[in-house]
Amino acid sequence: MKVIILAGGWGTRLGHLTELIPKPMVKIGNKPILWHIMKIYSHYGFKEFVICLGVKADIIKDYFYHFNTRNNDFSIDLSNRTIEYYNKEDETDWKVTLVDTGLNTLKGGRIKRVEKYLDPDNNMVTYGDGVADIDIQKLVEFHKSHEKLMTVTGVHAPARFGEIIEKEGVIKSFKEKPQTSVGLINGGFMVFNNKCLDLLTPDEDCGFERGIIEDLTAKSEVMVYKHKGNWECMDHERDVEHLNKLWKINDAFWKVW
Repeated sequence: MKVIILAGGWGTRLGHLTELIPKPMVKIGNKPILWHIMKIYSHYGFKEFVICLGVKADIIKDYFYHFNTRNNDFSIDLSNRTIEYYNKEDETDWKVTLVDTGLNTLKGGRIKRVEKYLDPDNNMVTYGDGVADIDIQKLVEFHKSHEKLMTVTGVHAPARFGEIIEKEGVIKSFKEKPQTSVGLINGGFMVFNNKCLDLLTPDEDCGFERGIIEDLTAKSEVMVYKHKGNWECMDHERDVEHLNKLWKINDAFWKVW
């Protein structure tokens, strides 16, 4: 099962932090939030990633191309360019596919454009700015336990996010960013059957939340996995400060590895 990470947006709400780098490369500690998200998945054995790139795609491509030198101490023999790495972490078994899906493509179009890199049955997709102490294995087990086409992880969050209305686990309404929110919102960490891809197009204006999720919801084909733990996203500069504070004081709830 592959993990799609949507990492191509503009990230304008982060202000000056995304003037030079894309939002998923904004750091928590000394690592991009993208790395933190991938560590969550890899902890549960999901180590094949398909990253949908767009704005400042070269920055993310460069990070992974030079991943070992950026994340390890090393010695280099300049006579023959051989390198010996030290303090290597467990990311060596990650497989990362980096795909430029366009500057202004909406999420649905981005997912459709990476279709050929996905597994044939079920795959996962998440955003490039959210972290949680979620058990990915339990999420996948939940998805496999029902016969619906998609599972969305429902989390509790402030009013600035879209709201999920559900009954007995079946999503009844999906509202994109209402003015007030009292229930669950879509926290990312989604699982979908590949039949969903037939409902998408590679067009720039092919949406995801306002598109396939709403359409499938109308057909009662979306289930919600209720995550009762912690979740936060990097939406504003204050979120960056908060997440970095948690990391600094060793209280990073998403550090399940």
